[in-house]
Amino acid sequence: MSATVSGIGRTVKVRVPATSANLGPGFDTLGIALAYGDELTVVVRDAPGATVEVTGVGAGEVPTDETNLVVRSAAHVFAQLGRRMPGIDVAATNRIPHGRGMGSSGSAIVAGVMIAAGLLQSDPEAPVALTEEQLLAFATELEGHPDNVAPALFGGLTIAWTTEQGPRFKRLMVHRGVAPLVLVPSFTMSTELARSLQPKQVPHEDAVFNVSRSALLIAALTQSPELLLEATEDRLHQNYRGAAMPATRDLIGELRSAGHAAVVSGAGPSVLVLSNGPLDRMQAADFVAAHHPDWRVLTLAVDTKGATVETTPAGAAL
Repeated sequence: MSATVSGIGRTVKVRVPATSANLGPGFDTLGIALAYGDELTVVVRDAPGATVEVTGVGAGEVPTDETNLVVRSAAHVFAQLGRRMPGIDVAATNRIPHGRGMGSSGSAIVAGVMIAAGLLQSDPEAPVALTEEQLLAFATELEGHPDNVAPALFGGLTIAWTTEQGPRFKRLMVHRGVAPLVLVPSFTMSTELARSLQPKQVPHEDAVFNVSRSALLIAALTQSPELLLEATEDRLHQNYRGAAMPATRDLIGELRSAGHAAVVSGAGPSVLVLSNGPLDRMQAADFVAAHHPDWRVLTLAVDTKGATVETTPAGAAL
């Protein structure tokens, strides 16, 4: 490996949005970025290693040294490029709930990848600019699949898939009439457990059903929000996972019966409602507040920027 990246005192600031994957029928393929995220400030120091100071979600729970997922993700990028990562001090302000299906692990991985990108690009001696393809590849290597990391990186609605050459994505603009609502419970759900509940094979008619709904969902999210209720129907994963999170299953059933396009957010247990306009969203939020007051209601917008990074040279005013 080459020498440590120079520039003691350089600062990198990263912001990463929360995400919701699957969106009903688009299992392991579709994802959307939400305007609700984590912010991290990284300062290059003289001593090797890393410290992590966490404010907000995860404070007192997540590792505060080199074993932190954000730091490990940054180190992965440096290692893959044959570069030695400098010592860093990380200050993280976290808002994305952990274990709730809002892409917290994917966002942490993307944060680390973007920190590495910022450090490498601002290296005063040997700067390196990472491409979108590299960013997605590094994040997917760590996450295992691209459906959450793609919208976290690039914002908006993303279609993600894998090829022999690596992961790929297509970013689409969401229709301005789509109004997201996320309902967050107090309990958590393991992504590994959720995946273990799905069968390895599904009936042919269910596969065809989801293909049709996934295609319709793209049209609904980009052109015709009035089709969101039908477009978010699913037969591939939500029914199988329902027994493990009955409160989520029941809330989705109630909302859909009332005409709201509610789905499991990622692996759950949060619920994503893709509302057709602010009025529809307000009605869904009011219903939850009245009948399920223990669920936290987040009225959000679609994040159109994705992960952002800002760098400040050593000695410059912040």
